[in-house]
Amino acid sequence: MIVFMITLIICYSQTKQSWDIGGNVDLQVFNLSTITKATDSFSCSNKLGEGGFGTVYKGKLLNGEEIAVKRLSQSSGQGMQEFKNEVTLIAKLQHRNLVRLLGYCFHKKEKMLVYEYLPNKGLDSYIFDQEKAFLLDWKKRFQIIQGIVRGLLYLHHDSRLRIIHRDLKASNVLLDTNLNPKIADFGMAKIFGGDEDEGKTRRVVGTYGYMSPEYAMQGLFSVKSDVFSFGVLVLEIVSGKKNNSYFKENSVHLIGHVWDLWKQENALMVVDSSLGDTVNADEVLLCIHVGMLCVQELAADRPTMTDVAFMLSNHDTILPSPNQPAFIFKQVECGRDCDVGSGNDEAITILHAR
Repeated sequence: MIVFMITLIICYSQTKQSWDIGGNVDLQVFNLSTITKATDSFSCSNKLGEGGFGTVYKGKLLNGEEIAVKRLSQSSGQGMQEFKNEVTLIAKLQHRNLVRLLGYCFHKKEKMLVYEYLPNKGLDSYIFDQEKAFLLDWKKRFQIIQGIVRGLLYLHHDSRLRIIHRDLKASNVLLDTNLNPKIADFGMAKIFGGDEDEGKTRRVVGTYGYMSPEYAMQGLFSVKSDVFSFGVLVLEIVSGKKNNSYFKENSVHLIGHVWDLWKQENALMVVDSSLGDTVNADEVLLCIHVGMLCVQELAADRPTMTDVAFMLSNHDTILPSPNQPAFIFKQVECGRDCDVGSGNDEAITILHAR
């Protein structure tokens, strides 16, 4: 009996080592053995993807519930504070276009987040895959764009907090069983309070091709940084091409390519050929126009997500002409997703429109 009571006290003590995230938030604390069993000891067959801060695995609990486990790399740049940040943020966010956090696991050096499992994985696995791209016709892509808008609008304006995601990209938009989008990965998100509308950091983190120029070059971030990333994402959804896919000598990337076509009044030439006859030309041109407004070089020129939501739902509205975008790319070979951390000395170049 005494041994049993001591065991209970130890278990209780270990549980209390977690933190109080505040509010009436119901989060489950998973122990390591439960997660290990659910993921079959983090087997390769259960691996869903890998990012700058760790690996995501599919898991199945004893009750049959499927989960997604984000196992943070012990050598990654995400420390305890960023882990707390992600847990605290996501736990308090409730929106149909945001991924739902079920709980977390913290054991010695192991830090894991447990999310709802979304069987269709990321948006990138569709729009950048020639064999799967046709599964998203134009109607569905437009719905996905609108869903992302709703999610960002909630983060920027409608939640109790003003939140800057800072790493919006195709692989961080997950699709549920009905192909509805859910924004994921809040490890780099920042909260703004009161009248605060801009922040600055010496540690630039994010993904090349999606970072706004003021953030990449000066560490300045705001809601307009997310707007820039959204604009890039819209152009990728329309074209089926990655922004960095145009990284060739003496060439520009997707933003520059679309800008050239826009000036020539040939913007429809960028449309993904897999869309076939499902394309609604007026909606596509509207999305391209909005996308180009979002990637303008100066943050002050970009619309807010409130503006974007209005423009996409009021097709007869006369939109302003976009100013030139900023073309950002690394001066080194770049992989599929190039994440930047505090110790990265590689150069970033701003190319101005011709």
